Amino acid sequence: MATLYKTAQSEFMDVDDVIEEKESRNKIKNRVLMVASRGITFRQRHLLNDLEALLPHTKKEAKIESKQDMELLNELAEIQNCNSVFYFEARKHQDLFMWISRAPSGPSVKFLVQNIHTMDELKMTGNCLKGSRPVLSFDATFDSEPYLQLLKEMLTQTFGVPKGARKSKPFFDHVFTFSVVDNRIWFRNYQISEKNAETGGDVPKNTTPTLIEIGPRFVLNPIRIFEGSFGGPTLYENPRYISPNAVRAAVRAQGSAKYVRRVAEAQEREARVQAEPMPVDPLKDVFD
Repeated sequence: MATLYKTAQSEFMDVDDVIEEKESRNKIKNRVLMVASRGITFRQRHLLNDLEALLPHTKKEAKIESKQDMELLNELAEIQNCNSVFYFEARKHQDLFMWISRAPSGPSVKFLVQNIHTMDELKMTGNCLKGSRPVLSFDATFDSEPYLQLLKEMLTQTFGVPKGARKSKPFFDHVFTFSVVDNRIWFRNYQISEKNAETGGDVPKNTTPTLIEIGPRFVLNPIRIFEGSFGGPTLYENPRYISPNAVRAAVRAQGSAKYVRRVAEAQEREARVQAEPMPVDPLKDVFD
């Protein structure tokens, strides 16, 4: 309390105003619960660990069964005092779906995660201090459609590290970029470097800093946006989304088309031979 009085005297402020400012400064708005389902692969688990290291305001929970009711996630978020949930749902040990939800009232969005490349796999030269806050950069396309504006707000609330969050440091040294290409959201992470790439020395103050990629890389394909948390009425459904099962079935059908064509050609040849038999040669028994 003595420190508060000294602060008030030095800044000519009322003590109540200093206490209120201190409480508002310590009030963290966004806490994210990170949960994964059982059955995730090693690459998906490494992606989860990379995101946990880059987002210091997250709290990791133990794995849950994928067939359990998703209402359990809202209860876990309430227990952990979190208002956002990252849920990674693995299916068939090869498909990864990401849920981002505002617990407990919503909205929530379901993504298909594609083209996953972890930091250990990429081995990029960029680096950032653990716990530093990221700068969020969004493509101008996010302002073109209402559903993209909603996705931009949800990504801002989950990937944006609030000031004063636990384990966070009060500076920015990397940037998260979200770009809309081919109706998908592409995620990249870059280091903000103010060093000369060739010599490693400092650059003048007026020089534009360079970006060095850190990783990880992944692509989010939006599937559906729900009004509630992990369910409820559908606000948006992606008409261009094709499920991974349908893609695999099409690939198998394309591969089996060659076999079907060979069988059809053999049957056609057999029918042609039976319809037009070769004439009997009268001289075939001359030398017998």
